[in-house]
Amino acid sequence: MKKTKKSKFGIVGKVFKYLFFLIAFVVLLIAAIIMYKANTNPDKVPDVFGYKPMIVLSGSMETSIHTGDLVFVKMVDTDTLKEGDVIAFRNEEDTVTTHRIVKVIFEDGKQYFKTKGDANNAEDSNLVDAKDVEGLYVGRIAKVGNFLIFMQKPIGLFIVLLVILVIGLSWLYIVNVREEKRYRKEEEKDRLEFEEFKKQRDLKRQKEKKETEEPKKKEK
Repeated sequence: MKKTKKSKFGIVGKVFKYLFFLIAFVVLLIAAIIMYKANTNPDKVPDVFGYKPMIVLSGSMETSIHTGDLVFVKMVDTDTLKEGDVIAFRNEEDTVTTHRIVKVIFEDGKQYFKTKGDANNAEDSNLVDAKDVEGLYVGRIAKVGNFLIFMQKPIGLFIVLLVILVIGLSWLYIVNVREEKRYRKEEEKDRLEFEEFKKQRDLKRQKEKKETEEPKKKEK
C-alpha cells in the first residue's frame, strides 16, 4: 500500500502553533523586563534593550505623531543630540513629553535643550535638563496606544482575553475537524487499496489453480 502524504493543513497548524508560542514568550519576556525595571527604578521609564515604549496622550506633535500612537524612544548619549531631534523628557510636572529640540544650550558646564511641539505656536517655557531626557524618538505604531489604554481597563482586558479565547478555541475546532476528515479519507483510501489488493490476490490464486489443473486433465 502507498504511504499517505502529510496534510498541508496539519503542517500549517504546527507552524501557527509554534509561532503563537514564540510570540507569546517574547511578549511575556518584554512585560517581565518592563515590570522589573519599573519597580527597581520608578523615576525612569522602563526600557527593553535600550528602547522605551510610550503612549502619546496629546496632539502637540501632530502631524508627525498623533494622539493614541505608541512611540519608541532609544536611550542615547545626550551629547549626540542636536537641533531637530525629537526627544522624550520629564517635564516640571514629572510627566513624560515628546517634543522637538529647537536649540541646544550650554550654561555653567551643563547641557539644556529648548523644545517645542510641532503643533504648538510657542516654544516650551522651561528648558530641558540633559538628565531629564528619556531618549531619542525613533518610531511609532499608529493608534496602538489607544488599544493598550483600553486594555488597562477591566472591561477592555476581559474583552481582549475573551477574543483570544474564542480565536484559540475556533482554531482548535477547525484543526480537529480537518484532521478528522483527513483521517477518514485516509482510512477509506486504505480500505479501497486493501480490497483491490485482495481482489488481485484472489485472481492470481485462481489463475495459478487453473494452470495446475489443466495438465492433470490432459493426462487423463
